[in-house]
Amino acid sequence: MSSIEVTTEAHRHGSHTHAHGGANGRASRSRRRLSIVLALTAVYMVAEAVGGWWTGSLALLADAGHMLTDVAALALALTAIWFGSRPATPNKTFGYYRLEIFAALINGVALVLISLLIFYEAYARWNNPPAVKSGVMMIVATGGLLINLVCAWLLHGDHLNDLNVRGAWLHIIGDALGSVGAIIAGALMTFYGWYAADPLFSVIISLLIVWSSWHLIRESVNVLLEGTPAHINLAAVEEAILKTDGVQDVHDLHVWTITSGREALSAHVIHAEMISQPALLKELRAKLLDRFGVDHLTIQMETADFEDEAFHFCHSGTACFRSTKE
Repeated sequence: MSSIEVTTEAHRHGSHTHAHGGANGRASRSRRRLSIVLALTAVYMVAEAVGGWWTGSLALLADAGHMLTDVAALALALTAIWFGSRPATPNKTFGYYRLEIFAALINGVALVLISLLIFYEAYARWNNPPAVKSGVMMIVATGGLLINLVCAWLLHGDHLNDLNVRGAWLHIIGDALGSVGAIIAGALMTFYGWYAADPLFSVIISLLIVWSSWHLIRESVNVLLEGTPAHINLAAVEEAILKTDGVQDVHDLHVWTITSGREALSAHVIHAEMISQPALLKELRAKLLDRFGVDHLTIQMETADFEDEAFHFCHSGTACFRSTKE
């Protein structure tokens, strides 16, 4: 019996409109909020740069430099959202969704590079920290903190479902931490005359930024390498398919992320000879969408006599999923 390949998508017809309407709504909301955050960040970046130069504070200058990368990161995020909303073409069959992931990766790497520059400058200042106008520094840093909190509130919620927005949100959180560090350092210099607090808190803030950036970089790279999404257990997906009536085996099972919040799955399913393929596909589609949130499925239906090892695209280990339903 020959193989019959059937492609099914949960967002077809009514679900199609709902899924893409939700995605477009999310993109539109993210674009509006990112635009507001970009304007606020750009304005206060100039204020912090002037304040850092006037007071001689490394922590304030570092925060201003961080805000400069925020402006670039936010502009990059907005550009990625704009490109991501463009329709698919014969040459780009998935559209431009992956630009959001590239933007997130670039933002994460930029944060690490900035932190390394701050480390270097803090080391140079440690043994002979210069005097800082700490009172003015605290006022400027407090204003920066308020702006950061407003921006973080605007992006809160979207950052949980959009890796691109999360990169921008992490930049804002890094800025907020920088402002808090600058305020504490200003207080220590004002009341105790301890000017080493300026480079010290710069290093502490940079370490926190590196830690958060590493998670962003790791998630972005995992998506670009077509890795299984962290929230999906591939063994559980295999088990759910095998426990469906009429399924005898499954192989070449792959789950990957197209862009934030949109996963895809492909698999070869071996079924009983007399089973109704449309009914089985409908059941598998509903189960995988309900349990794992996967809305883009490509399932090749096969019978046991058709299976051919030469056509398997998998490697050793769990990726092959050769277990057979008992």
